[in-house]
Amino acid sequence: MNAPPPAKMNLNLPPAIVYPSPHMPELPEVETVRTGLSEIFERQPLIVRARLLRADIRFAVPPDLPARLEGQRVVAVRRRGKYLLIETPRVILLSHLGMTGSWRVVKEEDKHDHLYLELDDGRRLAFRDPRRFGLLDLIETGRESEHPRLRALGPEPFDPAFGADYLRNRARGRLPSVKAFLMDGRTVVGVGNIYASEILFRAGVRPQRRAGRVTASEWGRIAESVRSVLREAIAAGGSSIRDYLGADGEPGGFQKSFSVYGRERQPCPACAAPVREKALGGRSSFYCAVCQK
Repeated sequence: MNAPPPAKMNLNLPPAIVYPSPHMPELPEVETVRTGLSEIFERQPLIVRARLLRADIRFAVPPDLPARLEGQRVVAVRRRGKYLLIETPRVILLSHLGMTGSWRVVKEEDKHDHLYLELDDGRRLAFRDPRRFGLLDLIETGRESEHPRLRALGPEPFDPAFGADYLRNRARGRLPSVKAFLMDGRTVVGVGNIYASEILFRAGVRPQRRAGRVTASEWGRIAESVRSVLREAIAAGGSSIRDYLGADGEPGGFQKSFSVYGRERQPCPACAAPVREKALGGRSSFYCAVCQK
């Protein structure tokens, strides 16, 4: 389900896993955080104490969350789309980081901290969310596919089920734009606004095209571009638009490779025509009118 993680990182310093705002984290950033959390939980530590400091985030936090986590040993950290799943033998802590959420090892308390997980190795892991658009929930282990936020999700972009035939069949007769179609988590998970623009540029397809009008060969290029763009972004540690830092305390680097996103009126890297910007569904879309048809 998850792409292969980047190389191991030095965790001697407290990791800071922070997201750009107002841009929602996309799959590469969430996968980078998953890798960092997997390093933190590598020795399967015991949660000796869980403290809910404040529950005022976008969705209600189960009041019994601390009691159900205490005494549990973390055995894995997984990702489903843009959700993180911190797994113990009995329960899974489901986390979405919203716009500004983060997981970090902390020594000092902060007014934006919502949850502390105190581990038997002496570390304290904090969920911090200044803008409070995140999510914390619990799922019984083994029943995650039944959770209302997970059960309708489409395939992972690296799953064998995802490909040109799948996209073509699902898009048949659909009126939304191809960009909106790709960003719909029921189609494929983890493709947000930034990467959708980059994917469609590589595939040579304009974002405003109707999904039902995209040809079989174009779907082939789109499917391959989804995988290649996301793999490269994961390898680069995601994209830092404002203040995103990976688990090693370093910013992501994929923004240095953007071809069109945020480059309106700048020359297209392929043909030198000015990159255009168009609002689709209330989100900015970037494309080259020469290279994309």
